[in-house]
Amino acid sequence: MDRYSQIIGMWHSYNIKTVSDLEKRLDKFFILFAFHSNKIENQETSYCDTKSIFETGQVSNFSGNPKVLFEQKNEQVCYEFLKPKIMAKEPLTFPLIQEMHQILTAGTYDIKKFINKNERPGALKKYKYEVDSKEIGLPPQAVSGEINELLEEINHYSGDSIITAATYFHAKFEYIHPFAEGNGRLGRTLLNYYLMINNHPPLIIYAEDKNLYYSGFHAYDQYEDIEPLYKFFIYSTIKSWNKYLN
Repeated sequence: MDRYSQIIGMWHSYNIKTVSDLEKRLDKFFILFAFHSNKIENQETSYCDTKSIFETGQVSNFSGNPKVLFEQKNEQVCYEFLKPKIMAKEPLTFPLIQEMHQILTAGTYDIKKFINKNERPGALKKYKYEVDSKEIGLPPQAVSGEINELLEEINHYSGDSIITAATYFHAKFEYIHPFAEGNGRLGRTLLNYYLMINNHPPLIIYAEDKNLYYSGFHAYDQYEDIEPLYKFFIYSTIKSWNKYLN
């Protein structure tokens, strides 16, 4: 049996039935997840600050950008919000995605977007946006229809490879880029939510692997090829859980 299959078997052996069971297996895991998920896009993110916020709700001797602390606290709030939903295996819905986005981006929106463009956490984007002079995502008018179509596809998937379905969902979600900000953090949280409600272990996308991660998106955006991102998620699952298996 290969390493990935062993990790899937280990996760199933945990027999998680209650929120308490989930917390036993994932509380420390999600501190690391939150740290790396934010670190990918915000280099000021600190593991010590993330750990302190999750465990005590506060930090000391912080002199950086307050936005970083909002992002870390929001990760904790979102985790708490999702715990009972994970246990109930609630399917992904458009309102759930909006609520998760509102939680994850509360207090962090760029002030120009918030005031001048009236963009809001939890609300679909109203304008087109660019990164490095390149337009990203679908036009605002196309977002709602594409998201609903994606949810219809993913919620009716009946195949036996959850990691394949999760890869497709994540690649397509980020391609759509439905919100003005926070699509990356939200997408990674949605990825793990989908994995867990389908009895698959969540994974951490480590900040040091972000170039591999982004190259997977490039393959999908250019050629609709999910294979590189799929292989990356297999690698990330093994990296995330290897020490527990050992």
